[in-house]
Amino acid sequence: MDIRSKKYKEIDRGGEKKLYGIEEAVDELKQMSGKRKFDETVDMAIHLGFDVKKLQQPVRGSIVLPHGSGKSVRVLVFATGEDVEKAKTAGADYVGGEELAEKIKKGFLDFDSVVATPDMMKVVSPLGKLLGPRGLMPNPKSGTVTKDLKGIITELKKGRIEFRMDKDGNLHTLAGKISFDKDKIVENIKAILKAVFSVKPPTVKGNYIRSVTLSLTMSPSLSIDMERIHREAELI
Repeated sequence: MDIRSKKYKEIDRGGEKKLYGIEEAVDELKQMSGKRKFDETVDMAIHLGFDVKKLQQPVRGSIVLPHGSGKSVRVLVFATGEDVEKAKTAGADYVGGEELAEKIKKGFLDFDSVVATPDMMKVVSPLGKLLGPRGLMPNPKSGTVTKDLKGIITELKKGRIEFRMDKDGNLHTLAGKISFDKDKIVENIKAILKAVFSVKPPTVKGNYIRSVTLSLTMSPSLSIDMERIHREAELI
C-alpha cells in the first residue's frame, strides 16, 4: 500500500513538475516536514547546463553560509610544533601528525573536515585514496592547506561548505536545517547560488545553471524556477 502523503503524491505525480520560487519552495518543504521527530536537512542539487567534458578544471568553490549549516562540524588538523596548540585553541577536534595518519589508515573517519599545514602534506598525501573519495582531502585551493589555522577552523565551525561538480555536471550541497526560520534558509540558498555563479568558467556561454532542486531527507524534490529568479534579479 502506498502510504505517502497526499502532498507528496501531488508534487511527485507524472507529467511536468511545478516550478517554485525559492521562498515558495521553502514554505512547501516546511509543510512537508510537518511533525517529524527529527530535524531534516535542506538538500540542494544544482545541475549545470553545459558540456562539462569540455572543461579543463571542474566547477568548485566554498562559502560560509550566512546562517550556518545547522550541523556540528568535527575538524581534524594535521600539524606539529606550535601549530598543534594553535589548532586546539581555534577549536579543532583532533590534532596530530603521523600517529593520526596511521589511525585513519586503520579506519578512523569520525570527522567532517580535514586541514593541514603545508609542511604536513607529506604525511597527508598517502591518505589520498581514503580521504579523496569522501571529499576530505586538504587542498590549497579550498584553503584547507594553510598556516592560518585559526581562520580556516573558525570558518569550518561556522558552517563553511564546499561544492564541487561531479562528472555529470551536478553540485550537491546543504542549505541548513528545516527548523531554521524561513528567511534564514532562503538567504543560505541565495548565498550558495551566488557563490556558484561567482565561479562560472569564462568559456561557458548560454545557460550556466540548467536547474536547481530542493528537498528534505524524506521528501520529493522541488524544482526552482530559474527564469523567475533571473527575471526578478534576486541573485545577479
